[in-house]
Amino acid sequence: MASVRGGEITLYIDLGGLHILSSFSLGGSPTKAKVLVLGPISSVSADRSRSLNLEHVSSADMIKQEISRQTLIGFRASQALDRGCLVPDQTMLSIMRRWFWTRKPDAGFVLADFPATLLQGQVFEEWLDTRGVTLTACAIGDEALVSVAVLDHFRTHGVAICDVETLFAA
Repeated sequence: MASVRGGEITLYIDLGGLHILSSFSLGGSPTKAKVLVLGPISSVSADRSRSLNLEHVSSADMIKQEISRQTLIGFRASQALDRGCLVPDQTMLSIMRRWFWTRKPDAGFVLADFPATLLQGQVFEEWLDTRGVTLTACAIGDEALVSVAVLDHFRTHGVAICDVETLFAA
């Protein structure tokens, strides 16, 4: 259940017994918003994020780029995927580290499908802290694919939690 008033979003989520009440706003400058999307993001929501001039980054797209560029990291990711496994944390962190540290710190973004594990979430939080960056919101893509541990990590660190449709409808 969600309500939107004057750009302020109030959301109640029941995620498998985890109840979340969250309020937030994309602020006066949505182009500076920094949003995580836990789980995949729909093409409609991705298009909406681009219309707000937010960089849309998908960990799946980043993996595909590394594989197509035939890098060592891409080879490691490809091996895991060929075995039907998830890309290991260290490989995923190596892929995402390059994006994070080469982007402009004040530019807004929508980052989908990352972090997927608690370790990735903790490392990402360290990167944010090191750069002095604060997340605007953490959106839930597909609830079935969201790690409750990752969600709880960001919730307990004071990050506003919402669902993707509500976030990009505002």
